Amino acid sequence: MSASFSGLLKPWTPRVFLVRWSRYNPYYLEPEVRKEAYSIPETELSAEEKEQRELKALRPIKAATSSITSSLFDDPDISKFINMMMKHGNKILAREIMTETLEDIKRKQVEKYHKAPTGKKENIECNPNTIFHRALENCKPVVGLASVKKGGRFYQVPIPLSDNRRRFLAMKWLITECRENKHRRTHMYEKLSQELLAASIDEGNVVKKKYELHKMAESNRAYAHYRWW
Repeated sequence: MSASFSGLLKPWTPRVFLVRWSRYNPYYLEPEVRKEAYSIPETELSAEEKEQRELKALRPIKAATSSITSSLFDDPDISKFINMMMKHGNKILAREIMTETLEDIKRKQVEKYHKAPTGKKENIECNPNTIFHRALENCKPVVGLASVKKGGRFYQVPIPLSDNRRRFLAMKWLITECRENKHRRTHMYEKLSQELLAASIDEGNVVKKKYELHKMAESNRAYAHYRWW
């Protein structure tokens, strides 16, 4: 009797497997944080979705991580940018800098909107989040260079970059450019807003750095076959 009782409790108890970062066994379900998933009526669900909804009433669900949220204002790219800009764990300061940057972009674009003539006002983007994503997209490189050793020499071999690597390089270049631009009377958020506004129209030092990397990859395309050898 005790053995069967322990067998019933076995799927419900969290335990540590060989994978050290997992403390939930496969019996636990993944959390669903999207609010839209709970507002869909049952008549519009597919057979698989109905089964998943029934399972959630019977089986335990994993706890959502601190980075997951159902807020409409959550932006993973901005959160990643804040984490990369953070120094010594001072995330409050990094978040304040990012907030002031978006406010400064909004202020400049609204001022530009009111000064523009009637026919050109519709072409001016005033949403700072849209400008941030556009600038980030313009700064992402397509190819990169990897150092490969062949015959006692190192060659710079052009390689395609993954989406995470492209985003990382764009954010790193933006932050580094603002930190190296040492104007004592210019705050960090002012320099960052200038770089984002310039990059949003495909200008600025970060966009030039991207094109320089593309030119170097183009000049070293003769070594591209070293990726597979």
